[in-house]
Amino acid sequence: MQRLNLFTYFFRKDHFTVLRWVCVVIVLSMGTIGTAFAQEAPEKVKLDAVVKDFTLKDAEGTDFSLYKLSEEKQVTVVLFLATQCPVATDYTARIVNLVKAYDAKKVQFIGINSNKQEKIAEILAYSKKHGFEFPVLKDRENKIADYFGARRTPEVFLLDAKRVLRYAGAIDNSRKEPTKHYLKDALDLVIAGKDIPKPSKKTRAIGCTIKRVRKTGVNDRTP
Repeated sequence: MQRLNLFTYFFRKDHFTVLRWVCVVIVLSMGTIGTAFAQEAPEKVKLDAVVKDFTLKDAEGTDFSLYKLSEEKQVTVVLFLATQCPVATDYTARIVNLVKAYDAKKVQFIGINSNKQEKIAEILAYSKKHGFEFPVLKDRENKIADYFGARRTPEVFLLDAKRVLRYAGAIDNSRKEPTKHYLKDALDLVIAGKDIPKPSKKTRAIGCTIKRVRKTGVNDRTP
């Protein structure tokens, strides 16, 4: 009789209510976990890994692919740029000078604009104004910015002849009066066939954040 009373007590109405809510929580948690696994993290290239090919259009609608542009080049520099960022604008003359200085050394520069609010006509006018003699491509959905992990403008990624990512980060250490020239140093080492010291392979880019399109399940916050 005692066992029957305990059984009745445990399964009385209020205990059934608690049990029901526990089951609901478990089901919801399983659904959340399943969704998290379904939304795979976007692919990102890593330092010392081969960068995959991609194709984007420039402001005039012409298609350019990374592999075609970097063909027979010793080094390729991918630059994330902007038209409305004052920091990026401070670097335009330095970028033009770098392009001219390394043209004879088979270095290919590729500009990429990933800001959602910057229009094609604006990019074309900006490139002409500042004398960019390299393709500036539009990354409409930030897919290439996401792949490289680019967060700011200007931010650069240096690839060697085999399209291995060798350096990522800032052009130098100051938008006004730099004392350290990270990109130039990395360029000289790669062109000479030398390794970049591990502490110098990555620096923190300082500039305006890339204004991304909203994506479900993707963390687009810039630290």
